[in-house]
Parts: sequence; structure tokens; C-alpha cells
Amino acid sequence: MGTRLISAGVGIVIALVVLFLHNTVVLKIAIAAIIVLMLYELFRAGKCIGLRLTCLPAFIYGAVMPFFVTGGGAKYRFLVNILFIMFFFITYIAQHNTMKYYRMFYILACTLLVSNSMSCLVILNEMDKVHGLMYLVMGLCGAWLADSGAYFAGTFFGKHKLCPEVSPKKTIEGFVGGIVVTGLLFMLINFAYSKILPNVSDYTVSVNYLEVFLLGVALAVVGTIGDLSASVLKRQCGIKDYGNIMPGHGGAMDRFDSVLFVAPCFYAFVSMISIYK
Repeated sequence: MGTRLISAGVGIVIALVVLFLHNTVVLKIAIAAIIVLMLYELFRAGKCIGLRLTCLPAFIYGAVMPFFVTGGGAKYRFLVNILFIMFFFITYIAQHNTMKYYRMFYILACTLLVSNSMSCLVILNEMDKVHGLMYLVMGLCGAWLADSGAYFAGTFFGKHKLCPEVSPKKTIEGFVGGIVVTGLLFMLINFAYSKILPNVSDYTVSVNYLEVFLLGVALAVVGTIGDLSASVLKRQCGIKDYGNIMPGHGGAMDRFDSVLFVAPCFYAFVSMISIYK
């Protein structure tokens, strides 16, 4: 327990520093580093890390993608995708005697999913000059609050297993509790935000609480799907955790598996529906 608390404390401090510097290049560098770590853990789990000729461009693609989703670099995003895919298949052709097709598709799918999903955090931060940081925070909270809410609800009320073969500790009661808790906490966080913002800036904000609650509910469901998907992959790969970069908590994939689903869904939601007025 002590190790978990120390790791969590260090992680929180790093996260706060990155969020404080969210309008600098630090955020993009941090997300790029997380992407590379997640890809490394996934490739190692899938026994693909030895395919260095193919993994190298995947790592490079993941490291640069956060810099090509906003601002002046966004116009080159399509070109970067095309170049990566073309070079990726060149490495597949070069290794056709040793690289099986299922490993090729595994590396490609992991690279595109992780790189583009995590880069949505950069988009959320820069999509609104006033609320960008709040979007970024909610994009992360949408993944992590549901997990915490489900843990506590499951601890006190859990009786019926949700997916016992995939994640034995998850319960239906915990799942429902996580959904409700996330929706309510989203409302509470945004209530606090509406009171704090006028005191630290020249802006005022009115929150659409119904949309915020429904957003929290939807993200809790999406985050659980992401968490269970990562758990299925771990079981099929025969591993307990993807890594040990955070002792007691696992690897980067263990901490950000839900974010892979939540961040792009949150971006899609706020692109269509305004939660502030």
C-alpha cells in the first residue's frame, strides 16, 4: 500500500506540473512520452518488440503525432499518416519471411489507436482558449473518476460480477455506481469551475448541467469498455500488468487504457454539443 501511495503521489505531482504548463510545449512532450511508453508496453505484450525495423517507425510516429494535430502542424497531419503507413508496409515487405501478418496488423492497429487517441488530449487543450484546460481535465477525469467510483461502489455494494473471466473484481453494482458517480462529479467539478473562473479571469461561464451529467455518464461507460478491452488483451497475452513504471499501479497502458476511448469520445461530444454558454 505504501508503494502505491508513493507512486500515486509522484504521478499526481507530475500531472499537476504538466497541467500548469499546458499552454507550453511541455504538454505535447509529456503526451508524446506517454504514447511511446504505451506502444512499447503493447509491443512487448504482443511479443513484437523484437521486430525493430517495424517498431522504430511506430515509435517515431507516436512521438511526433501530438505535434501535428493542432496549429500550423495540423495541415501536415494527413501527410504524416500516409508516410508512416507507406514506410510501415515497406518494413513488412522487407521482413516478410519473419514477420507474420497478425503481428503486422497488431503493431499497426496499436500505433494508430494509441497515437491518435492520446493526441486528442492536445486537441482538447487547444480547441478553446478559455475552456481548453477544463476540457483536458475532464477528458482525463472521465476515464479515471469512473474507475474510482466503480471501485468504491463495488467494495461496498458489489455482489454480481460484471465480466468475471475478464476482470474478476468488477461488479455490476460497481459499474452502475461508477456511472452515477462520474455524472454527479462532473456536475460538481463544473459548478466549482463556474465559480472559480470569474475570479481568475475576465470570463464568466454558465454550465449546461444536464449535458454535463449525461457526458459524465457516457464517458464512464466508454471508459469501462476501454478498461475491459485492455484487460482482455492482457489475459490473452498472459500478463498481469503492462509494465511497472508506476510501482503498485502497473505501466502507462494500465493507467491510460480508458483514456484511449474516453479522449476521442469527449472530443466528439464537445465538438457537437456546447456544455458552456
